[in-house]
Amino acid sequence: MAEAPLKEAIKGKDVELEWMPFELRPYPNKTLKPEEHYLQSTWKQSVYPMAERMGIHIVLPDVSPQPHTHLAFEGYQFAKEQGKGNEYNDHMLRAFFQRGLDIGNPGVLTKLAGEIGLNEGEFREALETRKYKETHKKALNHAYNEVDITAVPTFIIGDRVVPGMRSKEDLEQIILDELG
Repeated sequence: MAEAPLKEAIKGKDVELEWMPFELRPYPNKTLKPEEHYLQSTWKQSVYPMAERMGIHIVLPDVSPQPHTHLAFEGYQFAKEQGKGNEYNDHMLRAFFQRGLDIGNPGVLTKLAGEIGLNEGEFREALETRKYKETHKKALNHAYNEVDITAVPTFIIGDRVVPGMRSKEDLEQIILDELG
């Protein structure tokens, strides 16, 4: 949902967009269960109305408990090396929030990687050997300790850290301020 206003805000500007990994509840922390009150009420009161206003189809995935996403983000590092990092992230988010797929499952991740043209054998091997584990840990360390990210989404625009959903106009103004 954060992508639509961001894409509008950067239109016609010399701006590079890169999606970065961030886990709200990294392993071994417990993840949430979609059947419990917190997620049910939050989605009903906030997520679904916002998505409807924006014309975005979204579902609260019924994978329970919600999967840990470290393997999905390690897969992102593989995809990024192949020049498909942003495409991979978009595909994984849609797989989880629109198709309800378990993006903590290596088999599901491998199939999804193949859907965007990544070599499934190489991708699966990278997950199995945990080739990108340290790269992902460094990215998380950067997010948690160097940038102090605590919310999703968070935008980093120039030197500014901008947490939470923002309108196209807000993002555009911040971008113009940073470009100026």
